[in-house]
Amino acid sequence: MIGTLVNVGAVILGSAIGMTFRSRIPKRLFEIVFQAIGLFTISLGLVMAFKANNMLIMIFSLVTGSLLGEWINIEKGTEKLSDKIKHKLGKGDDASFTTGMITAFLLFCMGSMSILGCFEEGMGKGANLLFTKSIMDGFSAIALTAAFGIGVMFSSVPLFIYQAALTLLAIFFGNIIPDAIITELTGIGGILILGLGVTILDIKRIRVLNMLPALLIEVLLCYFFL
Repeated sequence: MIGTLVNVGAVILGSAIGMTFRSRIPKRLFEIVFQAIGLFTISLGLVMAFKANNMLIMIFSLVTGSLLGEWINIEKGTEKLSDKIKHKLGKGDDASFTTGMITAFLLFCMGSMSILGCFEEGMGKGANLLFTKSIMDGFSAIALTAAFGIGVMFSSVPLFIYQAALTLLAIFFGNIIPDAIITELTGIGGILILGLGVTILDIKRIRVLNMLPALLIEVLLCYFFL
C-alpha cells in the first residue's frame, strides 16, 4: 500500500504548509478562496457526473442511498466524532473544522484516480497513478487548509482507511470487477461532489455524507443489470 501511504503523507505535508499560509492571509481573502474552491468543486462534480452511462441506475441509487443514509444519519455521527477531535485539539469554536475534513475527504476520495489507482496497485500494476494523485492532493491540501484549517489534515485518516480498503478489495477481487462499475461510481461520486460545492458556496446545505450509501447501492445494481 505504498501508494496510499505516499498519498496520505502528501495530504499531511500539504496541510502543514497550508496552516503556515493560513495565519498570514487576511480574513477578506478567505471569502474569495472559499468561492474559488466552491466553483472548482462544482465544475469537477459536473465533469465526473457526465461520465456515467446509466442515468436510471444513478437516480435510483441516489434516492435509495440517501434514504438509507438519512435513516442511519451518517452526517450526525461524523459531526459528533469531529466535535470530539476539535475539543481534544482545543478548537471547539472552530466551525470550519468539520467542513474542512468532510470537504477534503470527498474531494480526495470520490474521483476515479482514487479508485483506479488503488485497483492498479492492488492488482500488482504499480502505484504510479496514486503517486500522481498524491502530488495533486498535496497541492489541493495547501489551498483547502488555507481556507478551512487543520480539519483538512485529519481527512488523511478516512482517506487511508478508504484507499487501503479499495487496495485490499483489488488484491482479492480486482480481476472480476468490470470497468463499467468504476465508470458508474465516478459518475455518482461526481453528483456527491456537486452537492458539496453547492454547500461550500452557501447556496444550500446538502447532507452529502448521508448520500454515501448510494455508492454501495450503485455497485450492487451494476452487478445485476450491467
